[in-house]
Amino acid sequence: MIDFPNLAVKIPSVLLPNYQISLQKWSVIACDQYTSNRKYWDEVEEYVGKNPSTLDLILPEIHLTDPDVEARITQIKENMLNYLAKGVLNPLEPGFILIDRQTPNVQSRKGLLLAVDLEKYDYHKGSKSLIRSTEETITDRLPPRIKIRHGGHLELPHIMLLLDDPEQTVIEPLFNQLNGLPKLYDFDLMMNSGHLTGYHIKDQNLLEQIQKALANLADPKVIYQKYGVKDETLLFAVGDGNHSLATAKAIWETIKSKSEDPQQLLNHPARYALVEVVNLYDQGLLFHPIHRVLFNVDPELFFSELQAYYDFQVDESNTPWLHDISDKAQCFSFFTENSSGIVSINNPRTHLTVGSLQLFLDAFLCKYPQTKIDYIHGDQETVELGTKPGNIGLLLPTMDKHDLFKTVIKDGALPRKTFSMGEADEKRFYMETRKIVLD
Repeated sequence: MIDFPNLAVKIPSVLLPNYQISLQKWSVIACDQYTSNRKYWDEVEEYVGKNPSTLDLILPEIHLTDPDVEARITQIKENMLNYLAKGVLNPLEPGFILIDRQTPNVQSRKGLLLAVDLEKYDYHKGSKSLIRSTEETITDRLPPRIKIRHGGHLELPHIMLLLDDPEQTVIEPLFNQLNGLPKLYDFDLMMNSGHLTGYHIKDQNLLEQIQKALANLADPKVIYQKYGVKDETLLFAVGDGNHSLATAKAIWETIKSKSEDPQQLLNHPARYALVEVVNLYDQGLLFHPIHRVLFNVDPELFFSELQAYYDFQVDESNTPWLHDISDKAQCFSFFTENSSGIVSINNPRTHLTVGSLQLFLDAFLCKYPQTKIDYIHGDQETVELGTKPGNIGLLLPTMDKHDLFKTVIKDGALPRKTFSMGEADEKRFYMETRKIVLD
């Protein structure tokens, strides 16, 4: 099997559900979606019923504050062992998986499932690692995820990494070889979320083709031509699932610290994390803003505090949507039970609207801890939540995805929750699994 030296890539051994299992009931959306929509997850649970499902192997984050969360985590780990023991999951030969995802909004989003070396990932500010965060990592969000992964036998990836590949040299050429690739799955996703198709890549020539294309993107000379920065090594930027990748990193660091056998660590399965890689220039990859909803908040108090923090103007005469407004204008929309409008910040403190707003929100939430915040994927859900009594919905503009790598290289990680790769129902669905313990 071909090696990928210095590229932070490993060819994974993947487990898939056996042929008797309903894939539509097996595959569920990423656990960090619909975090304020319990109805969605109730419907998923009702639809899955008693059928084998990745729902049994994850903790939807809407349950993080439930009184039975510890029991749920314990049950998840037991389910992993049961699925392995009962033959629910079958191993594939080592290889990549070429993924074609149709969503409600795009006909095709192309991806490549592989494993990345956590030794080459660093989420800390100022990192120069081969794999980097695009947004601030909130370490307070890691402990619940660490509880789930620690002692668990399986990982299920909803992590998506991005390649800056404008010439489309890595993933796209593989779709010219579909006739020669074994098809692993091909089915409609639940909840009207599109379609998922996967192909197995284990051919040595194709693996070598991928290796050469990735090596070219990681070449410092190529990076200098793109960004005008010397001695850079960025190859993968985290698009989705940064806190899950940071969790995998934390677990790996713990394993390293307790091991007395350095040789064992070289190929320990927990050293790697299963991810889907997508090209930033894929036409099916759409960037959307991540909005904010405040709960238990007085709108008059909110705007009074905002006025003390920023010089701003409010326009309540126009339809308060931001689709045609450049982010450079530093504008955001608001929706309350009784009003809506567009706020224009005249003295912003960061280059992006989301950064300027988040600085204020952090200060506001610290001063008024009774107010809570959630980060919402989707305009309509933000408006619906914002117009409920005691809430405020805040809509943010979209950033240009083609600026992402250059911004990360030159300025470091963006403010947390800056962008979303697609709407909520376009997020990655759990399908593949991988063992992360030694046999």
